[in-house]
Amino acid sequence: MSRLLIIDGHAYAYRAFHAIRELRSPEGKPTNAIYGFVKMLEKMRTALQPTHLIVVWDGGLSAERMTALPDYKAQRPEMPMDLRPQFDEIESFLVAAGIASYRADGVEADDYIATLARQAANSRNVVIASSDKDFMQLVSDRIRLVNPNDKTGTIWGREQVFAKTGVEPEQVADWLALMGDAVDNIPGVPGVGPKTAAELLRQFGSVENLLARLDEVKSEKLRQSLRDSTANVVRNQKLVRLPEVPCEFVPENLVVRAGDSKALRRLYAGWGFKGMLAALGALGEKQAELI
Repeated sequence: MSRLLIIDGHAYAYRAFHAIRELRSPEGKPTNAIYGFVKMLEKMRTALQPTHLIVVWDGGLSAERMTALPDYKAQRPEMPMDLRPQFDEIESFLVAAGIASYRADGVEADDYIATLARQAANSRNVVIASSDKDFMQLVSDRIRLVNPNDKTGTIWGREQVFAKTGVEPEQVADWLALMGDAVDNIPGVPGVGPKTAAELLRQFGSVENLLARLDEVKSEKLRQSLRDSTANVVRNQKLVRLPEVPCEFVPENLVVRAGDSKALRRLYAGWGFKGMLAALGALGEKQAELI
């Protein structure tokens, strides 16, 4: 069966930026995020052999989430100055490499990735490349994850999600709603961490059942904390669930294609990526020998 690889663009660009320091073009412009992104993408394509591929970028915060929680993601620092101009360069690389990408104003990458993954899973396998724990709620027989923080390169399925969280993928949104998410500035129930949230969901099955049966929670302190936080938990469910957004899955637009070698050569030369230039030349010679 064909495989669609969906890459969380901002996550990988940031990761590349912080992993590589002080890499600059012959003109002195920063290229560390570009270099790291290209190398990570090459590694994933080799390991996963996708037949279809797309990179999805954040288009800003969801208006619905901001209305529900004005402080949503408010604690995140400003983008580093040296990273900002590299996004346009990465996009130039994707165009030259023949790789599809998507960004829309006001559409969070998570929501678009989730919608696309669900649509594509009707006809093929899907792998989402991201370290964002929200995507664990999507895992199924057809949707898997690759987490860059997992050095083993394991393609995550239900087993890995349960080992990480203590709950099934279908319970991950409720798990996050109970414990909150510091990365997104979503406050959880005081006194409820990952372990306690998992224990509650294994006992009650869902947040709805838990809130309907609070009297069965043995700890009086925990029971009161849950009661006081009921409104926040219900709000958190809406914040962490990945809703459907406008998206049309057109497989032929995402097919992995050969890149434009001339355009790639021009980009690599401008960035000073001598190793990539040499590899591109060697590939061209090999293809010529086969003709």
